[in-house]
Amino acid sequence: MAESVPSKFQGTSPVDFPIVDLSNPNEDLVARAVVKASETWGMFQVVNHGIPIELMRRLKELGTEFFELPEEEKEAVARPADSTDLEGYTTDYKKDGEGRKTWADHLFHRVWPLSRINYRFWPKNSPDYREVNEEYAREIKKLSEKIMGWLSEGLGLHRDALKEGLGGEKVEYLMKIIFYPPCPKLELLYGAPHHTDLNGITFLIADEVDGLQAFQDNKWVDVKYDESGIVVIIADQIKRMSNGRYKSGEHRATMDTVRTRLSWPVFAEPNLDHVVGPLPELVLDNPPKFKPYVYREYKFLKVNKLPLE
Repeated sequence: MAESVPSKFQGTSPVDFPIVDLSNPNEDLVARAVVKASETWGMFQVVNHGIPIELMRRLKELGTEFFELPEEEKEAVARPADSTDLEGYTTDYKKDGEGRKTWADHLFHRVWPLSRINYRFWPKNSPDYREVNEEYAREIKKLSEKIMGWLSEGLGLHRDALKEGLGGEKVEYLMKIIFYPPCPKLELLYGAPHHTDLNGITFLIADEVDGLQAFQDNKWVDVKYDESGIVVIIADQIKRMSNGRYKSGEHRATMDTVRTRLSWPVFAEPNLDHVVGPLPELVLDNPPKFKPYVYREYKFLKVNKLPLE
């Protein structure tokens, strides 16, 4: 009998990955669970979060339909070759230092605030695409501010401290749809390498093909698919604003040997000209662990793997 081939890089049991039920009537317990997961993992999944499952299902359906279009139709919203911004459709194919490759097709577009939306990069194949994405953006913004509020209070600060540190009402929300094609030789190719997100906080949903893994205690842990769950990833700017109290979640995306996989992360991030560093209240009695950066400069340094501190 032929040896079975795993459909992706294997992680350990997902049993320990934190799951927080936001429907618990004891908000203090919920807040403490969010804070603990952010301190220890930098990642957790929220369930019963109040975002309608039907809205999430429709969002995924529309994104899947876009990636099923002929290439010339997808190119209608392509990122311009001379663009320094992320928005638009593109294919990412890179090789790392060990000869392994990453491969994924992406569609980026901002979904909030309204003043930063460029509908030129929103697919036109469905008349529902705009309405569904705008509604989802409103829901994610509410969830984001609720979680940042609990994290702020966990630092002993007022509820809006992290939101204000990230830019207040100028915080931008960027939708990214990622299409991972099947890969028969997984030792040579993966969807996204081991990394932390460089923004503030990320909210991720995916289709039923598992692939997200969290790095914890020197091992990879599978994050199992949940139709209604949203994975929350604490990213670099909240780690820096908290002066290292919260962890930036380390993760990667694996690929399947026979099935495509799609995911829908939304990145909450500062405006490029906003300065982010440890919040002043947290460095009165403790030295700052990070230097402040204009977000544009931070992104440039991290993307180009240049020293940050």
